[in-house]
Amino acid sequence: MKTIILCGGTGTRMKEETEFRPKPLVEVGGKPILWHIMKIYAHHGFNDFVLALGYKGNMIKEYFLNWRTKLSDFSLNTKTGELTFHNNDCDDFKITFAETGPNSLTGERVRRLKDYIGTDEHFMVTYGDGVADIDIKDLVNFHKSHNSLATITGTKTAPRFGILNVDHTTNKLVDFSQHKVTSENENEIDNNKNIINGGFMVLKREVLDMIEPGSMIESVFPKLAKDGQLHVYVHKGKWKCMDTYKEVEEMNEHWQKDPFWKIWN
Repeated sequence: MKTIILCGGTGTRMKEETEFRPKPLVEVGGKPILWHIMKIYAHHGFNDFVLALGYKGNMIKEYFLNWRTKLSDFSLNTKTGELTFHNNDCDDFKITFAETGPNSLTGERVRRLKDYIGTDEHFMVTYGDGVADIDIKDLVNFHKSHNSLATITGTKTAPRFGILNVDHTTNKLVDFSQHKVTSENENEIDNNKNIINGGFMVLKREVLDMIEPGSMIESVFPKLAKDGQLHVYVHKGKWKCMDTYKEVEEMNEHWQKDPFWKIWN
């Protein structure tokens, strides 16, 4: 099963970092946040990725194209250009790099990747800035056991990314509302009462034809919920996103003191 990682946004809320590189390459503990996300999936056996590129996408390509030389000792024959690697500390990722437009919204980016999903009945989607101590295998099994068109992961935190009204007897989404957090209301939010969309989504191929051109991926949620085709996998562990420069600093502090998403060895 392939995993789409949305890597095309401009990251306007953290210009201190994203003026010079795309948000997925912002480093946590010396490695891009994108690498951390991929490690979570790969730990559970899902190592086939499609990166939906946009803003400064070439830098992401260059990072992985040069990855082996950055991590390994090697000898270079300058006359022939031949490289001899003496060790290989790279992870086992299979990556498709796909340009999905510099200004495309998230739903449009996913629509443009239809050909790269192949013939798989299911595929996964996540954002390029969020991590969790989530069991991806359990998420996939949950999705398949309910046989709905889509499953999104719910987590408790500030509802910056959309409030989920979940029927906990059926685990279905009753409705979805996008909620914009401002500096004025951010401190008024009760995190314990809000389940939000934390990414880590599993979708059936049919959903690709339901996403409107030029839309956000979240725009399809209300229709899916109305039709009873959207389940919520409630993640009871830890989750954190990296949307501001302050959160970059917090994420790096976590890596030093409590790297809760480091579920790999």
